[in-house]
Amino acid sequence: MKVVFMGTPDFAVPSLREIGKSNHQIISVVTGPDKPRGRGQKLSKTPVKEAAEKLNLTILQPEKLDSPEFSKQIEKLEPDIFVVVAFRILPESLLQIPRKGAINLHASLLPRYRGAAPINWAIINGERETGITIFQIKPEVDTGEILYQEKIEIKEDDTAGSLHDKLSRIGAKALVRVLDMVERGEVKPIPQNEKLATYAPKIKPEMGRIDWSKEAKNIKNLIHGLSPVPGAFSFFKNKRVRFLKANIEDTGTSYSPGTIVYLDKKCMKIQTGRGLLLPSMLQTEGKKPLTVTEFIKGFRGNTGDRFIS
Repeated sequence: MKVVFMGTPDFAVPSLREIGKSNHQIISVVTGPDKPRGRGQKLSKTPVKEAAEKLNLTILQPEKLDSPEFSKQIEKLEPDIFVVVAFRILPESLLQIPRKGAINLHASLLPRYRGAAPINWAIINGERETGITIFQIKPEVDTGEILYQEKIEIKEDDTAGSLHDKLSRIGAKALVRVLDMVERGEVKPIPQNEKLATYAPKIKPEMGRIDWSKEAKNIKNLIHGLSPVPGAFSFFKNKRVRFLKANIEDTGTSYSPGTIVYLDKKCMKIQTGRGLLLPSMLQTEGKKPLTVTEFIKGFRGNTGDRFIS
C-alpha cells in the first residue's frame, strides 16, 4: 500500500524505519517544521525528518495542516492510508483523503490513558502493565475503533525513558502487521468502551516537585514516571536536585519527611510519609546525571539534613 507517514519525535522513528523495510511504500513523510533550539537558536530538524533523510524519503513540513495547499499536495499523492505516530491532530478534510483511512499508534491500552503523556502517567499511577494500541483515527482524540493491542509488563526499574523505548519498538513491528491486515481486508475494528476511558494530560515541569509526606512507593513512581525529563525534584540547601531513579524500603524512622536518615559512601536513605526512599540516580542543576555513589562524593550533607519540597 501507498503510505503517508506522519510523526515528529523519537518515539515515531522505529515505526518509520520498520515500515520502510516492509512491502509497503512510504510515498511521503509529514513532520513538524525545523525549529530554533539551544543557546545559539540554531534551526533543528525533528528526529523523524533526520531518519527520513537517511532513508531518502520525500518530506513535507507544513506549518498548518488545514491549509488548502497542503491538502492538495497530499491528494496528488493518492495515498492508500495514513500512518500517524506522535503527531498533531489531523483536520477532517485530511482524514477524507486516504482510500483506507488513517491509523494511529498510541502508547497505552486504550481507552485507558488517552492523551499526550500515557507512558508517564501509567508509571506515576503505579500500573503494573501497559502496552500499545493501533486504532482508526476519528476527529475526537484517541477515540477511534481499536485494530490491535499488545500488553507488556511495567517492571520495577522501568522509567518513562525505558518504557518509551520498549513501546516504540513493539509498536513499530505491530504497525507493519496491521498494515498487512488492512491490505488483506482482515482487520476487525472494535469500538472503545467509553466507560473505561481515563486520561493522560500533558506533563508540566512543576508536577515533578516531590512531596516528602507521601508514601515512598508513590514518590518512587513519580520519580520513574518523570525520568529522564522533566524530572522529579527537591531542594537541598536552596539547590535543586533532580531524582531520576530510586528504590524503597518499607521500614521507617521517627524523622520528619525529607530527612536524610542514613548516609554512607554508597547509599542514601530519605524518610518519607511512609517508608524510606533510596535514590540511585540523581542530577544537580547544570550537571550530568550521577549514580548515588558518584553523587555522594560531592555531596555536602549529613544525616539529619533535610530535602525541602
